[in-house]
Amino acid sequence: MTKTRAWENYKNNLFYDERLGLYLDYSRMNFPPHYFKGMGPGVQRAFAEMKLLEAGKIANPDENRMAGHYWLRAPQLAPTEEIAADIQNTIRDIKEFAARVRQGEIRSCTDKKFTKFLLVGIGGSVLGPMLLGDALKTGRDPLTPYYIDNTDPDGIDDLLDQLQADLDKTIVAVVSKSGGTVETVNGMLEVRHYFASRGLDFASSAVAVTMTASKLDLAARREKWLARFPIWDWVGGRTSVTSAAGLLPAALQGLDIDAFLQGAGQCDEITRRTEIRTNPAVLLALSWYHATGGQAKRAMVLLPYKDRLRFLTRYLQQLIMESLGKEKDIGGNLVHQGLTVYGNKGSSDQHAYVQQLLDGADDFFVTLIGVLTDNRSEMFYVQPDVTSGDYLRAFLQGTREALTAKKRGSLTIILEKLDARSLGVLLALYERAVGFYASLININAYHQPGVELGKKSAEKEIKLQLKVLQFLRQNAAQGFTVEELAAALGEPLEMEALFKMLEYLSLYPQRGIKKIAGENIFTARYQMEAFRKPKYE
Repeated sequence: MTKTRAWENYKNNLFYDERLGLYLDYSRMNFPPHYFKGMGPGVQRAFAEMKLLEAGKIANPDENRMAGHYWLRAPQLAPTEEIAADIQNTIRDIKEFAARVRQGEIRSCTDKKFTKFLLVGIGGSVLGPMLLGDALKTGRDPLTPYYIDNTDPDGIDDLLDQLQADLDKTIVAVVSKSGGTVETVNGMLEVRHYFASRGLDFASSAVAVTMTASKLDLAARREKWLARFPIWDWVGGRTSVTSAAGLLPAALQGLDIDAFLQGAGQCDEITRRTEIRTNPAVLLALSWYHATGGQAKRAMVLLPYKDRLRFLTRYLQQLIMESLGKEKDIGGNLVHQGLTVYGNKGSSDQHAYVQQLLDGADDFFVTLIGVLTDNRSEMFYVQPDVTSGDYLRAFLQGTREALTAKKRGSLTIILEKLDARSLGVLLALYERAVGFYASLININAYHQPGVELGKKSAEKEIKLQLKVLQFLRQNAAQGFTVEELAAALGEPLEMEALFKMLEYLSLYPQRGIKKIAGENIFTARYQMEAFRKPKYE
């Protein structure tokens, strides 16, 4: 393509909205002639389905719930006055509570002003706040954020050790929609134990974000935690960033949640437009459909050229892959749909896997994300008339040109600046694009049966472990091979699970299981040395 043709193609395939401060360049996706016209019926169906979704149609039949994340930034669109009032009251309460914490009116159990907050959660309840907190931090934030987002003892210990000196100045937000998410409950119990071991009252520093009357909500009420904020059943974890799950941490950090909600709401307005070329979310969805053939044939590589967006890929991985990765379509047909997302920040990837993107397997398309301005008040030139930021922009453009030269498709999203409002725009854009794309490929974006299956399998593993420990304690004088133990427990199909479990448990002297070597690793015997009552708080 000549430079002249490329310029004309760019002008014809650039979305720009001044109010949003958003550019979407889809000129390098190589659409065939009349592509948008041919996709028209599918797009109209997507608009109709989105309208029903926003009106309150049941979106998740597995849990019989709506998907109402769009109401969170436009309460007036909620299907009932009660829901609208709940949203407005929750936002008001979050702002008032956070302001009192930041100003020192709400103080710790040792009467100190809170200077740090610890968020305990998993998945969407942490990825959104982590992205906001890192992208919008100022260095002057009244509270510094920390996160526990796994059930890894080493990770928990590392994090709590960082807070040890300021533990009595740390407010803890526990976020779990159901109130029973295992990783979050474990994290909460670990943190509570850490507080107690240092003579501090956990409840006096704790806040719950959960559904009303959940186990977590009832415990917080009973133990008189500092505050409780609701999440509703119609808010999914991966779309919860504009709910209390995302707004409370942001408000504690001192971020502008009004501007964040405003940006998301403004993007929602524009992505309701029914003319394809004026709707950036539809343009994104159609680009994905063209790149993948609507059949998960290519992965999406995200390259945000901004250090403050380093968590964006992780956030969008969950939003996109959990929403679109489905075994069956809406009609129950086996389809194994999805859209694989990976990536890291640019220009780091100039020196990582861009080599494969240019010369390797053509099994992807790239989304380049840039920000036109930085936060420096004074220019520093690394050479005459050239700044580090100039190079960052040049590397983005250079990667785009190199991909084009190799006939690899790319999208480019540019924000004029990175602030609370523009970040709201960006996240709302992707939420809507995911919904539209799901309609185009005829799957339900608002349930996650695979995730639930994994949780059930984990629970089964824990039940088997408890069964093993009880049996070995009851037969403490004997040693058993894996096969003997499986037979004694009536679990002949679980020998591999038992082997891995016993190898793991025998490495912890505190568990009391002794491994007696055999002729090989599979003939070893396992014996409970003595009954040890486990410590549990």
